[in-house]
Amino acid sequence: MSLKKEKVLIVAPRIWKSDKNYNNSIEELSLLIDTLGLKVCGVIEQKLNSINPAYFVGSGKAKQIVEQAKLLKANYIVFDEDLSPVQTKNFQKLDEKMKFIDRSGVILEIFFNNAKSKESKTQVELARLQYQLPRLTRMWTHLERQMGGFGTRAGAGETQIEVDRRILRKRISNLKKKLKSIDSERRVQSKRRQSFFRTSFVGYTNVGKSSLMKAITKSDVLIKNQLFSTLDTTVRRLFIGNSNYVLMSDTVGFIRNLPNNLIASFKSTLQEVVDSNLLLIVLDASSKDLQNEIATIESVLKEIGANHIDCQYIFNKVDKVDQDRIAYLKKSFPEAIMVSATRALQLSNIKDIITDSHEEWSTSLKNPLHTQ
Repeated sequence: MSLKKEKVLIVAPRIWKSDKNYNNSIEELSLLIDTLGLKVCGVIEQKLNSINPAYFVGSGKAKQIVEQAKLLKANYIVFDEDLSPVQTKNFQKLDEKMKFIDRSGVILEIFFNNAKSKESKTQVELARLQYQLPRLTRMWTHLERQMGGFGTRAGAGETQIEVDRRILRKRISNLKKKLKSIDSERRVQSKRRQSFFRTSFVGYTNVGKSSLMKAITKSDVLIKNQLFSTLDTTVRRLFIGNSNYVLMSDTVGFIRNLPNNLIASFKSTLQEVVDSNLLLIVLDASSKDLQNEIATIESVLKEIGANHIDCQYIFNKVDKVDQDRIAYLKKSFPEAIMVSATRALQLSNIKDIITDSHEEWSTSLKNPLHTQ
């Protein structure tokens, strides 16, 4: 995607009988779009009784959406839902020049732009190609140029799209092999760390996990005020007295409706979370959609098999809220810690929690019959 301020029309269909919570979903999608360097020029919301298999919305509404985008001079139409490959192709037939993308596509583009290491680049490319494969149209004929022309010439009766599919399948197969190798290396690293107490910051994207990591460990950690600035796991030492130290990790942030391909591809990265002894769940004290964000975090932790690990809620950014909000959070989450990474407020409480958990863990190692 271009970094120019191209225009985006958001389409937010809402299913009447759905159990989805749509609170703040458009605001969240707008932040994702802004992270891509694009500008939202309009929003169309529509309540639906059921999903139209051809366009998600009705065929008449689909044509209205395209016409509205043209009037606003939008370059993209972005859906706050996931479109099926058929729905995407049908929209493309309405206007071949317009770019249609769904929520998963936006998230994949952000991950693609932010991937830096060999591992994250491999993970994101795999997820992206798995997303693109069923959505191939004539607009994807650049694939041969991207991935090399060797062995890609079309055979008798083979269309360009069939060639592109063959190229993608071969690349996907190679990336899966590459990820297996990377995963094996990570498992070796993980075994070396088994003798150490490990704790991980987890939570929604852009809640200040990296800032907390830097403030507590006094180490150099990348910090950016944008969604998904951290894709690779960062591991640092935290000394807790008597020359003892624990290993702290900060990994990719979560967001509602993370594409399944991304979660699957990032499982090796998220293994650091699964192998932790304590999870520090970081939340934004100023968030307007707290319960849904907690539900998203719990859902991802369950999916990767980390929902059984001891956890501690930490509300960051308390300097941005008033006393009434703090009182509400303390009443609703009596065991939670209230901190501010930027103001260095109450950070010692996090260290105290880690120290106490480390002592229990050490005791259990010395006495196998000890129950935590």
